[in-house]
Amino acid sequence: MNREKSQYSKEFLIELYRTLYKIRVFETKGIALYRQGHIRGYYHPYLGEEAIATGACAALDKDQDYIVSTHRGHGHCIAWSNRLEGMFAELMGKATGCCKGMGGSMHIADLSRGNMGANAIVGASIPLGAGAALGVKMRGERSVVVAFTSDGAANCGPFAEGLNMASVWKLPLIVMIENNQFAVDTPIEESSGEVELFKRGQGYGVNSIRIDGNQVLDVYEATRNAVALCRDGKGPYLVEAMTYRHSGHHVNDPGLYMPKEKLEHYQAHDPIVRGRKALAEIGGASEMEIKAIETSVEQEMEEAIAFAKSSPELTREQFFELVTQY
Repeated sequence: MNREKSQYSKEFLIELYRTLYKIRVFETKGIALYRQGHIRGYYHPYLGEEAIATGACAALDKDQDYIVSTHRGHGHCIAWSNRLEGMFAELMGKATGCCKGMGGSMHIADLSRGNMGANAIVGASIPLGAGAALGVKMRGERSVVVAFTSDGAANCGPFAEGLNMASVWKLPLIVMIENNQFAVDTPIEESSGEVELFKRGQGYGVNSIRIDGNQVLDVYEATRNAVALCRDGKGPYLVEAMTYRHSGHHVNDPGLYMPKEKLEHYQAHDPIVRGRKALAEIGGASEMEIKAIETSVEQEMEEAIAFAKSSPELTREQFFELVTQY
């Protein structure tokens, strides 16, 4: 890792690793809760992609910027500092969830803090993000919007339409393609004539790059540069972050279509292991200090799960009251 030890503070690297590890443990616990019947519906783990949300959100100002999420959105929410108690409660459909249990795994949002949420429509984050970025520009603000999306979404119409509009209007939008190389079970080589997706942004006159999405500092630096340009009215910006899931599309998908050699390659470049290494080698953290971070996260996770399990579901009256409000 060719970075100066003085380039990043130890405290910054600790927070990066804490977020990486928090996402990993959250997803591991979430899968277990799903298997135990506490979570219903589909569950799309973010395992193997943690560095993208962590690095991107670390480069943003949570007091003024916005994110739009997509499939595998738990990591985005955690990196954006959503409360674990509210997230687990949401996954379990409890009234104390961040969306009062009505969104579930795929629709977590916190509009009060600039998290405009995930949704199940592939590619929808691009026009939603472009709309938010247009609002920012019309109000004369310096905020930036990051729209997380996927390689599968790059083949959808809203991706091209939203990106083109953002380019024409020079919107402060960062499109973050989490390229895990599969659209459900279809490899990108079989769905795209051009597998280097950042080139699609170049075709619309958008600043576009491809990076290692499993190295959190690479993601952070790329996003930080994109943010600076967008704040100065030189957006939009597209980042293609190369990564790989650790398993199938959702928890009931065994992922048998994933080539064993490729999976092993990306597991050997696990973002958690690499983040841990950065903290030790660049941040100078000892093994005892790193273990203390992990223990703290694990304890926080257990407390959040206990809170969610003990929380009530919405009553019928509360449910209908919320529905009629919107």
